[in-house]
Amino acid sequence: MTDEHSIFIGGKPFMNYVTAVVMQFTMKGATGVVVKSRGKFISRAVDVVEVARNRFLKDQIDVRNIKIGSEEFVNKEGRNVRVSTLEIALGKK
Repeated sequence: MTDEHSIFIGGKPFMNYVTAVVMQFTMKGATGVVVKSRGKFISRAVDVVEVARNRFLKDQIDVRNIKIGSEEFVNKEGRNVRVSTLEIALGKK
């Protein structure tokens, strides 16, 4: 699966991400989409997947895989920071 079918969750309005997931499956003909998030946006990613799966694409997609992890990087103050990551792989039924 390429980055073309990956959606990175951030600070945009919630429904933008739900629409992006739905559009990948309906307009782009994707057989799978990966929703990726880190840090404080992890709960938003879960909500996006659940709304897309239970309201817009009911009985059409399911969760194939969930990956959790963490990344370490240096912040603006020069300190090492570790942030949690989440990837939810969705696929057509």
